[in-house]
Amino acid sequence: MQKKAGMTLACMSIVTLLSACGGTKNDNSATEEKEKKEPFTLSIYAEDVKAEEFDDRFRKALEKKFPHITFEYRTNGKDQTIADLVGAGYVPDLIRTSIPTLKNSYLDLQLGQDLNPYVQKYKYDLTRFNKVFVDEIIAAGRTGELYGLPVPPFFPQVLYYNKDLFDRFGVPYPQDGMSWDEIYEIAKKMTRVDGNQVYRGFSANMMAMLRDNPYSTPILDPAANQLANFETWQTIFTNYKRFYDIPDNKPEKNGVWAEADAFAKGNVAMQVGQHDIYLGIPKELNWDIVSVPTIAGAPKLMGQRGPAYWSITKTSKHKDEAFQVIAEMLSDEIQMEDSRKGILTVLVNKDIQNALGKDHPIYSKKNVKAISYYQPAAYTPKRKTGMAEVPGGTQQTLMAEAFLDVAQGKADINTSLRSLNEKLKLEAEKAASKN
Repeated sequence: MQKKAGMTLACMSIVTLLSACGGTKNDNSATEEKEKKEPFTLSIYAEDVKAEEFDDRFRKALEKKFPHITFEYRTNGKDQTIADLVGAGYVPDLIRTSIPTLKNSYLDLQLGQDLNPYVQKYKYDLTRFNKVFVDEIIAAGRTGELYGLPVPPFFPQVLYYNKDLFDRFGVPYPQDGMSWDEIYEIAKKMTRVDGNQVYRGFSANMMAMLRDNPYSTPILDPAANQLANFETWQTIFTNYKRFYDIPDNKPEKNGVWAEADAFAKGNVAMQVGQHDIYLGIPKELNWDIVSVPTIAGAPKLMGQRGPAYWSITKTSKHKDEAFQVIAEMLSDEIQMEDSRKGILTVLVNKDIQNALGKDHPIYSKKNVKAISYYQPAAYTPKRKTGMAEVPGGTQQTLMAEAFLDVAQGKADINTSLRSLNEKLKLEAEKAASKN
């Protein structure tokens, strides 16, 4: 019996040893084989985003999360627009789109891919994002399609001010929550001639100031070939015109963009414009920001230029993986890193919002809470289906030039707006004739 028992134990030991050396290995191999993913290349195209920025913000995290994917990145350049690439037979899997270019550079190229099925499949939470940004891309799809997910940054309006000029003339700094009436009184105090130098109390990025208005009023009427909401534009023009009626505070003579750059010269006390991580303010300028002023009777909202969006192309052979890649690029972890670098998050997460600029050499010392002092204004209504589209850039340029004529005293408000109305009508008719 003992001998038999010993032989049994020996056999069991051998079986155990074999299992440890062979049986378990086979089981693991089966599991590993099941989890092993075939390597492939995912191509990404983002206009006006340098490869260095993509690598800094996304590549390391993506390669760690998806080791089986090789990420091929391209941006625009000579003969490298998305239309050029598609025309040459190269269609990326992912495209960074935007509302102004969504039609011409995505939908018209037959690349549109609705992401709603993937949101449902992966139970992706869209409430993570500020609702305004999701609503706008859905509205752009016209019939409920979700053609992209919002990617930081977006570009809210703020009021910049030159601290050294305020210190020099003994005027208290502007503060968060002020109205345009209060800023107007400050602008009058800060506009002066000192020696041979003219100091202006106010300037503006006119394009942003008008386009990103707190009423969310469009320039071209969504349902007609004319200026939208004439009376609202009268109110907007009237509010801003008074700043340029202050003696010695006329706008720059060389046009809209010269006026937008005026603050950087150092002789302008305040300027309304966009918070923009890419904005180049001279290092020697001692500046800060406060919340954008509010117009009496208008919603207390922050005018803003919305974000870009990550979109999948309809021709991609890797749509599921592409959606997962988008989800990773928009994760809390990456957006927290973005926020700490000064890149505005598109999420409602307060911790991420409050981390804005913490690691940035400049924004860590600025009043960045001004950026979230008000909620973002809603998007402007889109043109109705079938109405001729006039490029946003064309509309915005015409509007800014119309206001510049008023600011320079070349036309009164009503005359300028009537002229703008006629120009918009002609542009719409021209666009219709091409269809």
